[in-house]
Amino acid sequence: MVFSEPIWHGRDIEARLLYRDALMLVIDKPAGIPVHRGPQSASAAREGKGSENLEAFFDALRFGLPRRPALAHRLDRDTSGCLVLGRHHKALEKLALLFKQGKIAKTYWAVVEGGPAEAEGLIDLPLGRRDAERGWWMKVDPAGAPSQTRWRVLASAEGKSLLALTPLTGRTHQLRVHCAAVGFPILGDPIYGTGRNGVVPLHLHARAIEIPLYKNKPLIQVEAPVPEHMAAALGALGEAVTPAS
Repeated sequence: MVFSEPIWHGRDIEARLLYRDALMLVIDKPAGIPVHRGPQSASAAREGKGSENLEAFFDALRFGLPRRPALAHRLDRDTSGCLVLGRHHKALEKLALLFKQGKIAKTYWAVVEGGPAEAEGLIDLPLGRRDAERGWWMKVDPAGAPSQTRWRVLASAEGKSLLALTPLTGRTHQLRVHCAAVGFPILGDPIYGTGRNGVVPLHLHARAIEIPLYKNKPLIQVEAPVPEHMAAALGALGEAVTPAS
């Protein structure tokens, strides 16, 4: 069984809008849907299995502009939370440069199995492809690309922990591989953890993002509400949350 949130439509994506200005939108991406149509979804469409993806709903986010917004970055299919869109070409160029320069700060919440003994730390492990056929599956590889993740324990109870994760680099599946490699895999991870049966969804949420979009203005700070599928685990950890509807 593969986890996904209920099917929703273009009018619903507008309700998930977290921030809007002349250059940029930030939406609350639901878990269980890819951000764009990739090779797998194209194959599924040919086989008549459906190929729902987030980009298909972006027309509802034009807000008067002639073209729909486009992705400034990506989140995994099963990751929820803050997703940044550029509203036109110049905005996308500016956002791409900020991401490339590492000036956009992202904070993820992850419920992990077990957890570290320390209160905070840094995972510094290079990552490379696991094999050529599945290029998006990653592994710790001494010859791979430098990869760093800062972590901080927010809560621990009943053999699980809630971590705040800050990626200092942007490798594919970085947070998932790093957590698994140091002994506390993310709950529900079907690739690097114990969630292969799909009963428990991935508990990884892009909680907050800070973007220095304008030179003479404060940072744009956006926070995404906790998704419903993570509320129970956070409640067990003692975190009082109001899940997104």
